Amino acid sequence: MEIQNEATIWPPEPFLRSDLQTWPEAPVASITAARETLPPPAKRRFAYPAELSIIIPTFNERSNVKSMITAIEDALPNISWEIVFVDDDSPDGTATLVREIARHDPRVRCIHRFRRRGLSSACVEGIMATAAPIIAVMDCDHQHDERILRQMYDVVRSGRSDIVVGSRYVEGGSFGDCDQTRAAMSQLATRVAGWITGLTLRDPMSGFFVMRREAFLEALPKLSSIGFKILMDIIASSRQRLRIVELPYTFRARRSGESKLDVMVLWEYLLLIADKFAGGVIPPRFISFALVGGSGVLVHLSILTALLRMSPMSFIAAETVAVIGAITTNFLLNNVLTYHDRRLTGMKLVTGWLSFSAVCAVGAAANVGIANWIYLQNSRWLFSALAGIAASVVWNYATSSVVTWNK
Repeated sequence: MEIQNEATIWPPEPFLRSDLQTWPEAPVASITAARETLPPPAKRRFAYPAELSIIIPTFNERSNVKSMITAIEDALPNISWEIVFVDDDSPDGTATLVREIARHDPRVRCIHRFRRRGLSSACVEGIMATAAPIIAVMDCDHQHDERILRQMYDVVRSGRSDIVVGSRYVEGGSFGDCDQTRAAMSQLATRVAGWITGLTLRDPMSGFFVMRREAFLEALPKLSSIGFKILMDIIASSRQRLRIVELPYTFRARRSGESKLDVMVLWEYLLLIADKFAGGVIPPRFISFALVGGSGVLVHLSILTALLRMSPMSFIAAETVAVIGAITTNFLLNNVLTYHDRRLTGMKLVTGWLSFSAVCAVGAAANVGIANWIYLQNSRWLFSALAGIAASVVWNYATSSVVTWNK
């Protein structure tokens, strides 16, 4: 039967499993009325729409997908749920497997991202693509205990909390048999987050939480979507004080595959904190570019000092080598850290270095010219030097973004 007007809701076949229960012969007036005609959740495998959407960002997690779906199915009886896998174009074919499963199980969906990376941005895209009033975020590697999902969901649905966090630091929670180095890094990062953002949450680094959609939408305009710590981003970006409950769980060892914890995770975490500390006024990529530039000063001075003390080079020759060394290290670090999503490889790495060197040469000339002009106006050498540096950094960042790392 066809839809006759806007008030008539007549779900098509994909919305209900054909082998379960068919819709009554007469159309119904609303989704609510339609759902009331269904049998209890325990007697059907799938009902639309989902009350809980579970967002799972993935990269090379093919070996964990099926077992993750089974574990969630066992943990959430009598709940209408869906899983949205957001895959960053995994080489191991994670997205392909999810699509194959989705053809037979409408509770499973796949968002396949191409040339985009990052757990936080993946979570944002996954949440925005769902309609469920309650959202869960968790990893695909089985380190998060899906058995407490039902309890987390019930607390949020009861209206007692905006966000329920699976915590390793409240009483009853722990890191289990997790690598102690990772545990120490997490504890240090948690303390830093508390110092800088003022968060009183015991486990702001948790990647396992359930929340009301309204809480997410409240924070959305100010989200940085940087790195891997979306929970802290949401809490720090919210315009209202959120009601947060932490439930204990034991962090488990990864079942299969490789850990994604590397230097980029730490770097992006630092950028997220810097972005929140700056109130979102300064672009995070510019912060990264400036920090890398600061490291270039140390490289410059180190090379210059070493050459002057350990070689017969003249000052002008040593200074030239030091400048080239600083530009090269800045280029390589920016390629890995600041522009990791536009990373240059192969011959593009060579042409990129050449263009970046040219950009920096113009920036150096601008630095000297602007500093000299300001010094002639007020004779304050420190202020003049800082103004010249600021101008060259802005020039180098803006121009290299377009010339060297043009997406």
